Amino acid sequence: MIIIPITFLLILVLLYGLFNTLRDSLVAIAGIPFAVGGGVVALYVTGEDFSVSAAIGFISLAGVAVMDGILNITYFRELLSRGQSFGEAIFNGAEQRMRPMLMTALSAGVGLFPAAVSQGIGSQVQRPLATVVVGGMLLGPIMLLIVAPALRKTFLKAYTPSRERTLETEEGV
Repeated sequence: MIIIPITFLLILVLLYGLFNTLRDSLVAIAGIPFAVGGGVVALYVTGEDFSVSAAIGFISLAGVAVMDGILNITYFRELLSRGQSFGEAIFNGAEQRMRPMLMTALSAGVGLFPAAVSQGIGSQVQRPLATVVVGGMLLGPIMLLIVAPALRKTFLKAYTPSRERTLETEEGV
């Protein structure tokens, strides 16, 4: 009840330090509910209880979801500064970042799947963490690829590149 909210608050503070706007920070953090939802569904389906190990899995999922959000927002901004229209930048950004996001999810899911289904000695500790990560990696990135472009279109439509970037682009620097 204490560590997870503090973790999310620290993630938001770090994102604000990176983007310098609360709007971009919130859009980048928007993938967390999808990843967490996948972890909760996985715990429910497998009958696992929430534990310290599962909480660590949720924190790990939050980190991966935020990393995906950072990559998407950064690439979206880069495409806008290159002169693409808002709609093209949203579509091209999601399209170009789809493969890295899905490969990250696939490698984490495949790597932890044996631990999620293990029944051997010591599996009671590792199974909740692995179950949360595998479930979150199945649902999180797919939902982020579907929902994040819509969130960007809704909440970032007022985004304009900074004056310095605009001048650099016009001068060909």
